Amino acid sequence: MLRSLLVSVFHRITADLLAIGLCVLFAGCTAQTYANSFSAPNGASSANDTAAAAEPEQTAAAAVPLPFKGRLIDGNPKALPPAVAAALSDNGTVVFNYREELTHDHYTVPLAISAFDPLTYAGYPLGSYSVTAFATLGISQGDRVLGDYTAKVHLTRNYTLYYQPTYLELEHAAKAQVREKIDQQLYRDAPRLAAAAGQGR
Repeated sequence: MLRSLLVSVFHRITADLLAIGLCVLFAGCTAQTYANSFSAPNGASSANDTAAAAEPEQTAAAAVPLPFKGRLIDGNPKALPPAVAAALSDNGTVVFNYREELTHDHYTVPLAISAFDPLTYAGYPLGSYSVTAFATLGISQGDRVLGDYTAKVHLTRNYTLYYQPTYLELEHAAKAQVREKIDQQLYRDAPRLAAAAGQGR
């Protein structure tokens, strides 16, 4: 009786292991077919984008010219919204104050789940990396504040067995987008800024 029970349990375990093995094998065979569609999420950087990120950071859009020139009193002159960078001058009466802050986040699917999920081997996301960029720009002339602008961008990229984004990619993309948002605000506010700066001359 005991021997029969042991044999039955052994056959059951063997059948279960075989079923799991077939699932993993099937997922592995289909991985190459589906990897491209799952592994690079929408908006993910390509190899060319990564190479471009190594160059000086700038937005793709042309800089919107500001109606005045100014000096930078706080910020990195090599990491500015294009419109501000184009308006820098040691002789300007207007001053710029620009700051950027980056925060990072990381989520991982528990290994106990992903390791036994056949979709993992077909390129299903194992987790994600996130970067948030927050920028502030102050424009003043003497003791008068001409404008204060803020912008925020949050980017998330999934990673899989076949695609691994980096924080560097996300940082470059987030900085470029947050600077573009500042530029857009400056463009919309250009007539008022020109009038305000003219009053202080």
